[in-house]
Amino acid sequence: MKKKILFVYYQNIKIGGVAKVLANLTSELADEGYDIEILFLMAPRPDFYKINPKIKKHYINSFADKYSKFATHINKKYSSFPKIYTIYSYLYDWGSYRVLREWIRENHHRYETIVTCWYKLSTMLSFEKEISQKTIAWEHSSFRIGGVVYDKMLRRNYKKLKAVVSINKPSVKYYERFNKTFFISNLSDGIYEKLEFTPPEKKENLISFAGRLDKTKNAIELVQIFHETPKPPDWKLQIIGDGPEKENIAEYIKSNQLEDQVLLLGGKAPEEVAELLQKSKIFIFTSLSEAFGLVLVEAMFCSNAIISYDCEFGPADIINEKNGFLIPLHDRKMFAEKLGHLIHDPELLNNLMKSSFEESKKWRKEKIVQQWKELL
Repeated sequence: MKKKILFVYYQNIKIGGVAKVLANLTSELADEGYDIEILFLMAPRPDFYKINPKIKKHYINSFADKYSKFATHINKKYSSFPKIYTIYSYLYDWGSYRVLREWIRENHHRYETIVTCWYKLSTMLSFEKEISQKTIAWEHSSFRIGGVVYDKMLRRNYKKLKAVVSINKPSVKYYERFNKTFFISNLSDGIYEKLEFTPPEKKENLISFAGRLDKTKNAIELVQIFHETPKPPDWKLQIIGDGPEKENIAEYIKSNQLEDQVLLLGGKAPEEVAELLQKSKIFIFTSLSEAFGLVLVEAMFCSNAIISYDCEFGPADIINEKNGFLIPLHDRKMFAEKLGHLIHDPELLNNLMKSSFEESKKWRKEKIVQQWKELL
């Protein structure tokens, strides 16, 4: 008989890292013979990432709860008040808990295991005695998120869960204080698994970045680093992604007359991202924080050398001397030096691209799916 597994996620499958790996993992497990269902705490919307047709989807709209409605109301009306977003968050979370609790109490008996994809959902289910014993917390964000309330109080309840899965090693160490914790990295799109090494002569003199253009991804700094790096005029930077910082980045490009060198390509479908990464030789990453950094692995699959800030927490688990360089956070001078070194030393760059592709084999889906199968 098929094992029936429920994944719980707080939003729809829109563009973003958690949604992407959720779609990837559930699809693989469904193809492996598991009976997979996903519960979303929002009204139905179109999926950005393809969900395996074998998977059944459920929707419960947490925004429809009276506490969530009130939270939205006061957040709009009093947005200029100090701490209003904190008040909004707690009220909305309480509304979400009420909606989730009602559905899960009625339906949990149908599932052998429940996997929560957000720390607040994990906390909510930890208060339900019978349900918590079959719940795995799949932690995608920094364990620091949530502040004192979650860190000092609510995460203690993780001891009641079946297990915890974390995607970086520092978080594993943190969660081991509460429960059995497993380090299982995120699963990339299947399109990357099929790729073979692309030699430099088949690539362009391109440097890539892919990700959401927000303050945490810090994409403005990578443009500044590119601008400060001495390089031949035929080298270009392509930025794949969209977000609230796009206008600031575009303004910097314009004010420094970089329009011919820095390409703002906007958001792209997964297949398009893979095609663009295959054209580049170097992938650069200036995030201020990461839970994992799956795009680094995908760039390796695409035969890119990697240069990244050593932010908390993901890059240090991925990058080593075989695939690139880790740079102390905000050390733009060292970052530019390493980038310039790769650009001006074709032999070093070529060797690093090849060994980076070889390193990508450590992150192939067979190992990751097997780890999940053993846990489930």
